[in-house]
Amino acid sequence: MSATTPGERLRWLAAAWGIDAQFDDIWGRRHCVSDDALRALLAEFGLDTGSDAAVERELARTHPGYWRRLAEPVVAVAAPAQAFEVPLRVARRAPGERVAWRLAREAGAPAQGEAGLDALDCGERAEVEGVAHESRTLRIEAALEPGYHRLELRAGDASASVLVVAAPQQCYRPPPMRDDARVWGWSVQLYGLRSERNWGIGDFGDLVALIDVAATRGANAIGLNPLHARFAHEPSAASPYAPSSRLWLDALSIEVEAVEDFAEADAVRARVRARPFRERLDALRASTLVDHAGVSAAKHEVLRELHAHFRATHLARDSARAAQFRAFQARGGAALRAHATFEARAETGVEGAGEGEGEQQALAPERIEYHEYLQWLADLQLARASERCREHGMAIGLYLDLAVSVDRAGSDCRWFDGCFAASASVGAPPDEFNLSGQDWGLPPLLPHTLRERGHEPFVLTLRAAMRHAGALRIDHVMGLMRLYWVPRGAGARDGAYVRYPFDELLAIVSLESHRNRCMVIGEDLGTVPDVVRDRLGRARVLSYRLLYFQRDAAGGFLPPPAWPREALVSIGTHDLPTLAGWWTGHDLRVRAGLGLFPDEGERERRTRERERDRARLVAALARDGFLPADAGAGAEAGVVIDDGSVAGIDAIARGPLDAALVEAIHAWLASSPARLMMLQPEDWLGVLEQANVPGTVDEHPNWRRKLPLTIDGLAGDVRAARVTAAVARHREGLRRAPDEQA
Repeated sequence: MSATTPGERLRWLAAAWGIDAQFDDIWGRRHCVSDDALRALLAEFGLDTGSDAAVERELARTHPGYWRRLAEPVVAVAAPAQAFEVPLRVARRAPGERVAWRLAREAGAPAQGEAGLDALDCGERAEVEGVAHESRTLRIEAALEPGYHRLELRAGDASASVLVVAAPQQCYRPPPMRDDARVWGWSVQLYGLRSERNWGIGDFGDLVALIDVAATRGANAIGLNPLHARFAHEPSAASPYAPSSRLWLDALSIEVEAVEDFAEADAVRARVRARPFRERLDALRASTLVDHAGVSAAKHEVLRELHAHFRATHLARDSARAAQFRAFQARGGAALRAHATFEARAETGVEGAGEGEGEQQALAPERIEYHEYLQWLADLQLARASERCREHGMAIGLYLDLAVSVDRAGSDCRWFDGCFAASASVGAPPDEFNLSGQDWGLPPLLPHTLRERGHEPFVLTLRAAMRHAGALRIDHVMGLMRLYWVPRGAGARDGAYVRYPFDELLAIVSLESHRNRCMVIGEDLGTVPDVVRDRLGRARVLSYRLLYFQRDAAGGFLPPPAWPREALVSIGTHDLPTLAGWWTGHDLRVRAGLGLFPDEGERERRTRERERDRARLVAALARDGFLPADAGAGAEAGVVIDDGSVAGIDAIARGPLDAALVEAIHAWLASSPARLMMLQPEDWLGVLEQANVPGTVDEHPNWRRKLPLTIDGLAGDVRAARVTAAVARHREGLRRAPDEQA
């Protein structure tokens, strides 16, 4: 060991546990992680680093512990395969020693064998407490189909149980996406959909209606915010990216009046349709922002009555619907019961209470069953929406979103006990949009525990997210390789990257992608190493490219033909300004008002840069032949400017974002070779406010904004018709003719 100073020994220990002691930010500047941060993060792994002597003790345990492990708990293998390799670390006490193995395939007959250690390829050597150790590579001649297989190993007095993840090397693609098809879809925040019949929040019924409207325009995908279960007892916790559980669905998305029990329960139906309740719903619908508390109260009030009806009418009589519900409970198993129990305890305030009559009453079986019932209803309705996409022949269908983590106080952290960091949180280092860095307050999964558990939390989370999806966006996909951890009490600038088993996690993504017939998009914005994008590209995970960031070295906008083919493209996303917000600089004014700029000078710099960016965008449209003939109308006292000159470009850039310019920008983006383009209604409707302002929680009404039009309004909106027609023309334009697709 070459480390000599206490600081060097601390960094060696951090590296051994996958914590990087330095990193480069988005500007290429090198950051060295403080010793305090390294000590705090090592403590998350259960290590004592409170003193230099404690670090020495942990080092003394870490090195031998590595060599005494016969094999790692997980190995990823490309499948199908006729043979595979497993790295071993063995103690060598005498020649002629052997290793025995037994393979339990997920499906098919088991296999077993043994091999002499001396015949295996040898790598590193080390002496551990007087005993020679060496690494060897065991090649197992056994066929493997894609799946999860269990390998048992024994060499001398050492043994290991290894999960073998055998996966296709590339993720699934639906048949229409396997050729040169370039498709597009609409991306919305489900909660923000308006209709004349919802209860003040967009629901699965609105989703079906939106699918019908978008399909008539030619859309092949419907993108949604994460639909993960939020806190039923705390509706004000509105962020879909900080859920209670990623295994289950948000009950507020249920269309209450579409539940079969609603059609059967005459008294409940009459009360909902009576004037007092109708007026209550009218007020919730008319609200500019989603009133989560009001919606939650109204929905749970009625859903509880529907559950009581279901118990009395179906469960008591073992009806066909009762059998369907029981089957859902059985599929959900202990995980479903744990989530429902968590919700029942939380809503009654008995969490942590002792055993007693009050708790027994609060946790009566029907209270837990109610939350299982909600999950059943939500699952049925989301499945109905997915089926509607198939009925319309959409190439992709539902394009869902997987949040990077969960709320520390939620049910997933209880169910996967010990798998999440106790106090550190996930975040991001400083970048152009967040100069102070970000601390999202969400606990990261512990990589070593994740591996010891066979990646069960990740596998189950992927399955839940992909179950009804034709495509899944993995938020912050760099987390498959590394995550930025912020120690408790530290600023977002004072975090460090922690490494994850990229090969294993990517293999699981590919395997689950095929099993669920779901293509994968990786949100790879921000500080993402090239190696991550390269590996994801080879695995057929679509990159995620936004108009605002596709620039050349001089800051100009790249021509769409230069954009990558294996990508999803869009103007922006929920964390970024809408097109109108960006054009007018409204987002900069909002951030200034919230104190998100370090000083006035930075705000002024961003404002000047935005002015240049508008001119750059107009110049790009002119360069590529997309500047509309009537562009600039009204920019200079009504003078029409269409000559593409510098003066003309500047005048258009200083003018309003009119309908023709909006259409041109969408058409320009649609001309890229990217396989998928997503459109946000906010961008063609001229909405100024974005869904979420990063760096804020209660300071801004995040995750509450509604679209200005109802779904019926979107169906008849001229702007929607023109933009989608322009996009469809350019998306279809580069498809190969049928006789060229062979």
